[in-house]
Formats: sequence, C-alpha cells, structure tokens
Amino acid sequence: MDESPLDAYSRIVVAVARDVTPHVASVRMRRGTGSAVVFTDDGFLLTNAHVVGSGRDGTAVFADGSEARFDVVGADPLSDLAVLKAPDAPPAAVFGDADALRVGQLVIAVGNPLGLAGSVTAGVVSALGRAVPVSSGRVGRVIEDVIQTDAALNPGNSGGALANSRGEVVGINTALAGIGLGLAIPMNSTTQRILSTLMVEGRVRRAYLGVVGVPAPLPDPVAERTGQKAGVRLVQVVPGGPADRAGLHDGDLVLSVARTEVKDAQGIQRQLFAEAIGLPLPVTVLRNGAMVDVIATPTELTA
Repeated sequence: MDESPLDAYSRIVVAVARDVTPHVASVRMRRGTGSAVVFTDDGFLLTNAHVVGSGRDGTAVFADGSEARFDVVGADPLSDLAVLKAPDAPPAAVFGDADALRVGQLVIAVGNPLGLAGSVTAGVVSALGRAVPVSSGRVGRVIEDVIQTDAALNPGNSGGALANSRGEVVGINTALAGIGLGLAIPMNSTTQRILSTLMVEGRVRRAYLGVVGVPAPLPDPVAERTGQKAGVRLVQVVPGGPADRAGLHDGDLVLSVARTEVKDAQGIQRQLFAEAIGLPLPVTVLRNGAMVDVIATPTELTA
C-alpha cells in the first residue's frame, strides 16, 4: 500500500522532532523562562535577547533531563538574539540558510511553550521579509527580515528552533508578536555576523534608521529602466528617528541604501552595522513616480 500524503507529512515531522529536540533547552532565568538552541559544539547557545533581558546567568534544562548552568555572553536587541555559554551543553544542532526558504514550505517549531518542555508544532512559512516594530522604554526598534509561520508559538517558545524538513535550524522563534502569529529570526549570513560579534565582543554596535518595510515590486517602467525588479516599501517610519528626520515617508519605495540595491529588509540591515553610525547614508526612494535621493544619518542603537 502506498504511503499517504498525511503519513509522509507525519514521518517528516517525527524525524525532525527526533533530530532537533535534543539540541533545544528550556532556559530558566530569575525573571522568566524561554528556550535556547545549541549552535556550537563548545557550549554556545542561541536564544532571544528579550528572553535574557538584563539577566547575566541561568540554567538550561535539556530534553534528557540534564541541566547546565550558563552565562549570558551578549545580546543584540535589534535582532532579538542573545548568546549563552554553557560548558556542559550537548553537541550543536545542524543549522541551515533561511535565505533558501520559500513561502508555503513546511517548518517545525521546537521549544518549551508555557513551560511544557520539548513541545513540537508544525506549519508552513506564511511570509518572508517581514519587519516588526518593537519598543523598549522610549527607544523604538525594528526587528528586520523575520520569518512568519502558522506553526503555533506561545510564551516559552521564544528562543527555540524553527527547522526545515531536513532538520536544519533556519530560524529562532520569537513570541514578541503575541499568541497567534508565529515569527522567527532567520539564520543567514547576516545573523552569523551578529553571532560572531556577540561571541567575541558581547554586544553589537548597530546603526539605527527607524523604518519598517516589506518587499514590493517596482512599477514596470521603473523596473525596465533600472533593471531592478523589487525594492522595500516603507510601511512605517518611526517618528523622530533618523529616517524621519531625513525626510523619508510611509509609502516610499526604497531602491538602494549606500548606493547598494535593496529588495528586502535584510538588504537594508546589511548596511546598518557599526561602520554606518554617524555617517551620511544615501537612500534612493521612488515617491509619486519620481526617484528621490535622501541623506540619512544613522544613530547608534541604545537600550
């Protein structure tokens, strides 16, 4: 008898859960809990910055019941990523490249929602390239290029793994958006740069523009003239931020940043590391059918 599609789906989810769960820990801090994923064989774990908050240490509990004390090595609020160090952690999970994801692709979330260790949910990639505004005190922030999924996520899932059908971790789940909307920080070259900096320096100096954008196609005449097919539509310019002061507006279609073509939020993010702080940053947008050049001066992101 041939295997039914539902059986094949179940087999994939079971295999991914078996392979990924041993590398996902329940994280216990003095002021909360969450999840974390082992990402190096020498005891570095990856979680959300909002999970660790201002904490400096805690306990990681793994699927086999073993516990390991950890120290917080560093956190980057803009990407909502944090690095922990637990010398007694198990081997690392296998990581993939989120840039290869496609809308509709099967993904599996592994974490510890509501304190229920080793929980697994499955769904599909609902959207890519999302940007989500968050705030801390008076500082507005934007988490760029997140993965949206319909895999159920609840408080406690934050910091857990989002894996593809091959069992590769392609995202770190975040519950910042609230129950009912699954979001994950993508694992890609930009994320790897952030993690490397956190492991060495404990923090990432980030340039801050204050925009929220989504990928959008260019009008046909503009695409034909420029050879560029897509840009980033600004759906929110944070009031009082560098982009707002420079004259960028909601609805602007960003074509390039620092004279480099952008077609998604990650393209903007790549230009916003420490070297851009305080320096003029040229931004070209399409506004009312005309190309407009704007010079923004990014500030340093502070807590």
